[in-house]
Amino acid sequence: MGTPQFAVTILESLVRSPYHVTAAYTQPDKPSGRKQRLTPAPVKELAVKHQIPIVQPRTLKSAEVIRELASFKPELIIVAAFGQILPAEVLSLPKSGCLNVHPSLLPRHRGPSPAAHALLCGESLTGVTIMRMDEGLDTGPILAQQEVGISSMDTTGSLTAKLAHAGAELLMETLPQWLGGELEPKPQDETQATYSRLITNEDAEIGWHLPAVELWQRVRAFNPWPSCYTWWQGKRLKIHKAALLSKPAKGRMGQVIALREPPGIGVVTGEGILGLCEVQLEGKRAMPVADFVRGQSNFVGSILGLGRG
Repeated sequence: MGTPQFAVTILESLVRSPYHVTAAYTQPDKPSGRKQRLTPAPVKELAVKHQIPIVQPRTLKSAEVIRELASFKPELIIVAAFGQILPAEVLSLPKSGCLNVHPSLLPRHRGPSPAAHALLCGESLTGVTIMRMDEGLDTGPILAQQEVGISSMDTTGSLTAKLAHAGAELLMETLPQWLGGELEPKPQDETQATYSRLITNEDAEIGWHLPAVELWQRVRAFNPWPSCYTWWQGKRLKIHKAALLSKPAKGRMGQVIALREPPGIGVVTGEGILGLCEVQLEGKRAMPVADFVRGQSNFVGSILGLGRG
């Protein structure tokens, strides 16, 4: 059971393994793009490629859906970023339970956006957890964990890919031990639990009163989605890549300034300067900031965040 690219990596490892995947459960197709065409989830595309039976329930709480799931006679259910809570009737179906591959070192960053929140918190270390699921939100006992380092260049996209590969490897190491009765799940320490919430488009709007280090963390955390943005001349300006500069800030908050050091363009923040590396003006393609400035001579010296469209 899984939906996004993170889950694809997990499913790929199962397909290559000696285990037999009896079915792939994923979210229903969703409208995407300007024309809002129904688009299958990445897990569905992989399942089609390998001729794995696909089920796309809107909810797992339906008696009919549970009967269909029972008909597959699963020995074990693997869950990775599925996007739905598993009810007790589903959790009790497989003889060996339901295991979740979660991209954090539980109990830290429970919830739907652990990689993004690790970046938002400025952490240098995260990891993956294999846990036996219970009825709570990522509260089940832990079977195995693997640490994963966070580099200063990581975004949610790159970090999620690293966590997916680590999770797939850890799952392959853990499954034989779990199915062989060699592992004893360990309860999570509830006193150390933190929760990540669902990221929204509104979270990505930049407030230039914030410190540069916090904005730098946000730019990385909201890449590739929803992408940090500000406003310039009434249009949305996305900031896809940024750099943290140690220089003291001179100028008004939100003012674009020229720099003698790479990336050449920065913005004054509440504390320090945020260097702009790659930007995208509404209706245009993403480009290096140097290319953008060449085409917009009045950009340097302007104040960002004003004149919202």
